[in-house]
Amino acid sequence: MMKNGESEVNMEVKNETSIQEFILEVFPAIQHLGNLLFLVHLLAYLASIVGNMVIIIITWADHRLQTPMYVLLSTFSFCECCFITTVIPKLLSIFLSGRQTISFSACLTQAFFSFFLGAIIFFLMAVMSLDRYLAICKPLHYAYIMNLKVSFLLISLCYSLSFILITCLVLKVSQLLFCGPNIISHFFCDLIALIHLSCSDTRSFEIYLFFVTSFVILLSLIVTIIAYRNIVVTVLRLPSAKERQKAFSTCSSHLIVLSLMYGSCVFIYLKPKQVNRLDSNREAALVNTVVTPLLNPLIYTLRNKQVHQALRDTLSRVRL
Repeated sequence: MMKNGESEVNMEVKNETSIQEFILEVFPAIQHLGNLLFLVHLLAYLASIVGNMVIIIITWADHRLQTPMYVLLSTFSFCECCFITTVIPKLLSIFLSGRQTISFSACLTQAFFSFFLGAIIFFLMAVMSLDRYLAICKPLHYAYIMNLKVSFLLISLCYSLSFILITCLVLKVSQLLFCGPNIISHFFCDLIALIHLSCSDTRSFEIYLFFVTSFVILLSLIVTIIAYRNIVVTVLRLPSAKERQKAFSTCSSHLIVLSLMYGSCVFIYLKPKQVNRLDSNREAALVNTVVTPLLNPLIYTLRNKQVHQALRDTLSRVRL
């Protein structure tokens, strides 16, 4: 009877001390620049949304762009729009109002969608690299191997695999007990920063988190490296110097974005021990949430004459 009574008391204490909301510590050193930061991030957010939406609209408005390459690119742009929308609006509200609190359920929801969409983006980058490899290195077999049916199948696989991995991850977090400090040293509910606030034993979760992030990042990175290595070898064999220069100029732009994304995520997530690195993680995460979504529409469309022509035709139809 005494043991039952003690367990009930312990449960009551846990329930009373369980945290219901968190405080997002958004760049405390420059908190006084809230209005300026709001304006900068708002402009970056709107530019990213507009740029990626343009890619989506012209892909489905012009039948000439309804090919595997552009279907994958429009899906990638859609995921980018959704990804930054899970993070940036909350960040903007903090800059504008100064209110930094977020409820436990909202925090888990944000964590789920940010990781879920982020995993899809990495898998899509690997598929897009594979698509470019087939187009450049296997042009005679490209139409047979990579068609719309295959591209939609690969997109579905990216969504399904990401959903399974991240759902299991977030369900594990929801079972943790939070009874201590409630200040998250990040501008969104990043799982790494979140688990350091738990008063439960998080060793098994940290191992699983490291496994999932390593699997997502390293798998897509290995596929991308192999694809681009073969692309470079094929380009070097082109007889025309002009063709080589054109191919390298396009690939170099893509590789800049890939380097930014993979570099920042490897720095953040592929470290077994995350203690004392949370502040640097916060700065590195800005690259994925602000910089690369802004660069992607420019990188993938700025030097693409087919997209330029489709955009001009679409604008002409709108005027008519």
